[in-house]
Amino acid sequence: MKYFSKFALVITSLLFLSSLTGCDMSAKEPLSSQSLMIESDLGVTLGSLVEIFSVNVSVVEGYGIVGGLEGTGSSECPDYLRAYFEKYIDQQQANINVNELLNSHETAVVVLQGITLAESTKGDFFDLRIKALSGTQTTSLKGGWLYTAYLKAAGRFGTSLKILAKAKGPVFIDTIDSREQNERDGYVLAGGRILDDYMLNLILREADYRKASIIRNRLNERYGRDTAKALSPNRIEVKVPSQYKKQKVKFVSILRSTYLSETDELTRKRANAHARDLVVSDNKDISEAFLEAIGTASLGRLDALLNSSDAEVEFRAARCMLNIGDDEGLNVLRKIAMDKNSIYRTEALEAIAAGTRRKDMASISRRLLRDEDFDIKLAAYENLRKIDDIAITRTAVGDSFYIDKIAQARQKKIFVSRSGKPRIALFGAPIYCRDNLFIQSKDGTITINAPAGQKYVSLIRKHPRRPNVVLQLQSTFKLSDIIQTLCESTVSQDGSKGRVGLGVSYDEVISILKQMSEKGAVEAEFYAGPMPKIGINIKK
Repeated sequence: MKYFSKFALVITSLLFLSSLTGCDMSAKEPLSSQSLMIESDLGVTLGSLVEIFSVNVSVVEGYGIVGGLEGTGSSECPDYLRAYFEKYIDQQQANINVNELLNSHETAVVVLQGITLAESTKGDFFDLRIKALSGTQTTSLKGGWLYTAYLKAAGRFGTSLKILAKAKGPVFIDTIDSREQNERDGYVLAGGRILDDYMLNLILREADYRKASIIRNRLNERYGRDTAKALSPNRIEVKVPSQYKKQKVKFVSILRSTYLSETDELTRKRANAHARDLVVSDNKDISEAFLEAIGTASLGRLDALLNSSDAEVEFRAARCMLNIGDDEGLNVLRKIAMDKNSIYRTEALEAIAAGTRRKDMASISRRLLRDEDFDIKLAAYENLRKIDDIAITRTAVGDSFYIDKIAQARQKKIFVSRSGKPRIALFGAPIYCRDNLFIQSKDGTITINAPAGQKYVSLIRKHPRRPNVVLQLQSTFKLSDIIQTLCESTVSQDGSKGRVGLGVSYDEVISILKQMSEKGAVEAEFYAGPMPKIGINIKK
């Protein structure tokens, strides 16, 4: 076996992390120099024997039909797409005449594209970019609904390819930014749903069934039964353990840092060496991955680093301890998350959400809902909504979005999402509007009016293309009531006596909320979340 000099060890260790951050659809993880360099004195690592293939970013795409358009669609559709839609509608056994559907100006053929990340698991949702098919007369997708569509690997099209995801949902066209909007181009927020989990594949550089068996046995011993299966002398399939379901990229680095054999003496040497590197190395990700791969035998060395004068070392040691299963790491991370002067607050809260018990995460996050830093408050809210915590009162508005009311927050703020599940979060709820109120949408079709002294709020909507059709309802001054009355369906669902509203879309109402905040109709600051980062580049 080839030995490396100490100088070479320092140089080559800097190359390791770059292999963890690739973004190709099917990324080949290159040989880890760090793994090779420790063979001489600390033992053989998995990274020195295999290449790891994982899905870091997967682009999926397809075609779909948007319905519910007010005459802004198009009957144009290439023959090959008509045949494509006929096949899938027939498979669903839906009693639909495809040609009648496509020939209507209430529908439009669209191109779809989405990005699924390595952290995603089966059943997870992701955002979709949606665009009217080029060369058609479709003028607007506003107010439309994407019927069920199927997504496959990008760059290929055909009914024989494996379906990776399904998609459906209301079209979202951003109305917050002041730039001119292109209504042929929009999104379906959280409209895609992943159908299968991604597996990791380890490929031995030299086919050897004995080595493959040793690697399989070691991984099952360290990360749980049935984690690994040796499918051939040079291929091992690895299932990501439940602990790392939302941290798959991290798990790849831990896999690569896993030693294939153990003795008490070697384990002590490894823990000492990597703990020392965590303090002195410029790239601490490598050392943290090795310590976590070693497991409970690292705890003694990590505990000694919890009082480090280096805030990053303290944070990383605590995070590593929590991931190994020691609650002392949680105590330190809680302290960091609560420290208004720490630059690692958000990362500490993320580590708590990923690595601790539900009740502990909920308790810490609830306290941080009252924090003065809105980024921390928002991160705490995101943690709590994912577990349906009692601190958040959730109301579904039709099939389009949610209103989340967070009473524990001190300052009154309005947050609207523009990626992920569409939702309006009201911090400091209930939030009330003042009277002497007049707000109108940019196109003049929606009016909110309450003259001084009036006991209710008048909500008026003109039909966007039939101005003689006007609907009017009343609401209380509570902002959540106004939102619901604006956005619930204009007819009761399934003949029930449920709430009836004006049918205003999510993208329209969040623009109105921004106006209400800016004009002082409500004493609450308005925040809009970031837009999805997806670019349509499908060749048509």
